[in-house]
Amino acid sequence: MNIYVGNLSYTTTDDQLRQAFEPYGTVSAARVVFDRVENRSRGFGFVEMPNGSEAKAAIEAMNGADMQGRALKVNEARPKEDRRSRY
Repeated sequence: MNIYVGNLSYTTTDDQLRQAFEPYGTVSAARVVFDRVENRSRGFGFVEMPNGSEAKAAIEAMNGADMQGRALKVNEARPKEDRRSRY
């Protein structure tokens, strides 16, 4: 399952994101999204967890949790085509 993680601190690294989710199960990938122009974090990222029940437990536990002084917004990521504007 692909998990969206929003409201990340701009200093959060891929490794820190992975470590935050590992207590809930296997993490196959964790990536903080960077702005190509400014070369800094955009404040969100994605975590990939292969086991659906572990991923759901992680979403439940991490949504609203404090990480580096910020309350995370965590939910199942929508497919890329659903995120694009329809206008």
